[in-house]
Amino acid sequence: MALRYLLPGQMHFMQQNGFEVIMISADGPELNDVIQTEQCRHIVVPMTRKITPLQDLKCLIQLIKIFRKEKPDIVHSHTPKAGLLGMLAAKLSGVNVRIHTVAGMPLMVEKGFKLQLLKFIEKLTYRAANHVWPNSNSLYNYIVDNKFTSAKKLNIISKGSTNGININRFSKTVLNENTVLEIQNSINYSAQHIYLLCIGRLVADKGIVELVNVFTTLQKKYAHLKLVVVGDYEEELDPLPAAIMQQIKSNPNIIHVKWTQQVEYFMHIASYFVFPSHREGFPNVLLQAGAMELPIVCSRIAGNVDIVTHQQTGLIFETANQLQMAEQIEYAIANPEKMQAMAASLVQIIKNDYRRENIWQNMLSSYKSLLHLNH
Repeated sequence: MALRYLLPGQMHFMQQNGFEVIMISADGPELNDVIQTEQCRHIVVPMTRKITPLQDLKCLIQLIKIFRKEKPDIVHSHTPKAGLLGMLAAKLSGVNVRIHTVAGMPLMVEKGFKLQLLKFIEKLTYRAANHVWPNSNSLYNYIVDNKFTSAKKLNIISKGSTNGININRFSKTVLNENTVLEIQNSINYSAQHIYLLCIGRLVADKGIVELVNVFTTLQKKYAHLKLVVVGDYEEELDPLPAAIMQQIKSNPNIIHVKWTQQVEYFMHIASYFVFPSHREGFPNVLLQAGAMELPIVCSRIAGNVDIVTHQQTGLIFETANQLQMAEQIEYAIANPEKMQAMAASLVQIIKNDYRRENIWQNMLSSYKSLLHLNH
């Protein structure tokens, strides 16, 4: 999933620019698609997202064997588990350039023993890496403030983001009219309604609980208000309370759409994008909504605040604050022209700073200079 959704095109670009790329991840339904798209070799290592000590040890040993056989010049890891195992294995295998990209931290929403454990794992990952690339200024500051590693190991590629955004895909001008109609029909679209759109996994730390609560309050006041949530439930890692799931299923004004590859079409027909997440690195979905000129209302968290400036390029509310979320959504409903002007400002910033090709070129330059320093 990470290769498919976090990094599409990046491996193929590096392969075309002089690197032999080997992708490593757990197996999954996306695998064939990834190999076909990226045209790079892939090795399956059955890493898990949860803390599974025995399985993790097996994967660590497997990675060490792979690295000793392949002798890579660079090992670059993404996601917390792949970061921990990948960086440890690379260090133990004598790989010179060990890069870990930080794109959000689960520990930001944890407490007690689990928080301490995750902090330890984070520090261990950074110690094993010799280059740590947070994908936003907020994450950079968070890492420095919490003394996870020294600032000299840190670097932000370009203005931030892990993979940039495909401006050729996320643009109003390239949409297929028939697909627009199909998507409109699938949700019984009416121009009389105001559509709030939220895209992401349906889990508690994406702020779905507050969003549903706020929406059920607002719909009493705004008869034409609809909420469209696009994403799948994740019962294992971070399930929603039963009452919230019931509300999503039974409220006729809440439209649940399973995860889809056509998010840009939902962004095109929505009125506002609401993103109440509790933690992010540098959220692609905000870049996408911004590129589609969809006005944004989001939580004040690392990542979001690197993209959206309150009252300039969108609206921001304090994380998990239902009262503020409701106020900002009401402001948006009452001021559509102001919201469109903010969206127009944001789309310019995204086109200037976050084009996918620019991020890749910057990354390629960093790879080359790191290899040069190590030879």
